[in-house]
Amino acid sequence: MRREIEKRPIVPARIRRVPEGFSWVDRRFVRDGLIAPLSRDEVVLYFFLAAVADRDGLSYYGDATTGALLKLLPSELEAARRGLVGADLIAFARPLYQVLSIPAPAARDGKPSGIGDILRRLGERP
Repeated sequence: MRREIEKRPIVPARIRRVPEGFSWVDRRFVRDGLIAPLSRDEVVLYFFLAAVADRDGLSYYGDATTGALLKLLPSELEAARRGLVGADLIAFARPLYQVLSIPAPAARDGKPSGIGDILRRLGERP
């Protein structure tokens, strides 16, 4: 039998608070396995963009600054950006980046992936 781990702060005086310039990474990025196929550079760029984006997911850090902060060569930054665009995680129109909402999970093997998928399929029936 699996025992639940009791979660409690290890350092209560250092609990994170939501600051005014808050940004986030949707936990589905990890739980839905979107992180698994990404390269290290793609993950680093994704987390950087999520950290600096505004509430709409927008940021406009230039390539030189982004590359310097992330210690990426221009070719590495370009490859990471192409990978994230291809994975449908960001959009890019120079000089603007947009961190996109996490896409809905796709149905696997033709089976519904969740209640939303089931309801959509019911609505599509003649």
